[in-house]
Order: sequence, then structure tokens, then C-alpha cells
Amino acid sequence: MGIIEAIILGIIQGLTEFLPVSSSGHIEIGQAILGMDSLKENEELLSVVLHGATALSTIWVFRKDIAEIISGFFSGDSEQRSFVWKIIISMIPAAFVGLFFDDLLKVLFEGQLQLVGFMLLITGALLFVADRAKNTVKKVSYSNAVIIGLAQAFAILPGISRSGATISTSVLLGIDRERAARFSFLMVVPLILGKMAKDVLDGKMVLSEDMAVPLLAGFAAAFITGAIACIWMIKLVKSSRLWWFGIYCIIVGLIAIAKTSGLF
Repeated sequence: MGIIEAIILGIIQGLTEFLPVSSSGHIEIGQAILGMDSLKENEELLSVVLHGATALSTIWVFRKDIAEIISGFFSGDSEQRSFVWKIIISMIPAAFVGLFFDDLLKVLFEGQLQLVGFMLLITGALLFVADRAKNTVKKVSYSNAVIIGLAQAFAILPGISRSGATISTSVLLGIDRERAARFSFLMVVPLILGKMAKDVLDGKMVLSEDMAVPLLAGFAAAFITGAIACIWMIKLVKSSRLWWFGIYCIIVGLIAIAKTSGLF
């Protein structure tokens, strides 16, 4: 894997981790375009590095919020403690799927661009429906946290956008749009860090000297584009413009399906 390939995948990861267009689906498409053979042996290491970059970009964007949450939790602030427990609850479904079905999902769905295309159509439809939601004024409740967590678990499928699924579900539950985006982005950070720790402890990844510079370049690209996409996405959710990405997902989904069906 060269520097250019790493930067391209870093940009894809950074943008699509936060924009509701499915990072896993776009990484699959990007790998198919760049050539799986050149990336396969470094795929797990690359995944850890790029996800680490987007996790850090989330922490940077929400650094003040995170500081307030941590400070409030340890000082006994009931609202902040409640928020932390809701985050923990929301993580359980995706953590369960990741721990027990991660390898199975990789075997079943890796390289399945046609499936990615169909899942992108579902993501697009979900975004259109959510953008038309009214009366979005609520805070996140404990029951909401469970439902949003189930949406996040479903988004493990390539082509289903994690942010799209969780934000859309939140909005359809009547949650305030800005709160929905904030909760969606913060709830994934512990999961990303946990997944990274699991992959590192598995001992399957080996860093060679020739990979150091490409990985650093990919990390920087993912961090910068991730921070930009995160800030942009919050503004778009507040202004009810998710349908933009609904159109994009449907177009890309149809192209992926047509391509894998041999239509062109």
C-alpha cells in the first residue's frame, strides 16, 4: 500500500464516518477501486489506524462537552451521570454483535459490493424519512438509548450508515436534532476505542517499516477530514438537510448494484 492509497482511504474514512453515507460501504468500494490485493495484508492495521483517527477527531470536536461530562460525572451531577449511563446502554447491542459476530460478518459481507449497494438504498430511504420528521424537541431517554443502540448495531452491515441510522432513529423518536447528532457521535467513541484495543490485543497486526509513512499519512487525512465532516454534519442535521445524502446514497447504491450486475 502506497501513500496515495492510504490518503485516499483516510479521506474516505474521515468523511464517511460522520456523513450519513456508510464508511464501511465506501471503504469496500474504495478498496475495490484501488485493488484489494494491494491492501488485503494490511487491512486490519489500516482499519485500526483510520478508526483511531476518526475517534480522536470526535474527541477534539467535542472536547468541551466531554470535559463537562467527565467533570459532572465525578462531581455528582445527576444529568451528566444519566447521560453517561445512556451512552453505556446504547453501546451494548453493537458491542454484543461486534464481540460475537464480527468474524462471521467479515466472512459473509466482505467484498460484497452488490449487498453494499442495496444497503445504501436503505440508508438513503431512511434519511429521506427522517428529514421529514416533526416535533423534534425531546431529550434522549433510557428507552431511546436502547433503540438508538439497536440502530447502531444494525449499522455494522456495510452500506448502512452508522451516523445515518442513529441520527435518523433519534430524530424519528422526536429527539432534538442537535442532541441527536451529539449523542450519535459521542456514543461511538468508546466502541471505536474498544474495537481498536481488541484488534491490537489479538496480535494479528504487524507494522513493517515501509508501512509507517503511509499509515501516518492515512491517519492525518482521516483526522482532518473527520473533524471537518463532524462539524459540518451537526449543522446539516440542525438545518434538516439529510435528504442531500439520501440522494447521494441512492445514486451510489444503484451504481454499485448495476456495476456488480454487469449492466456496464
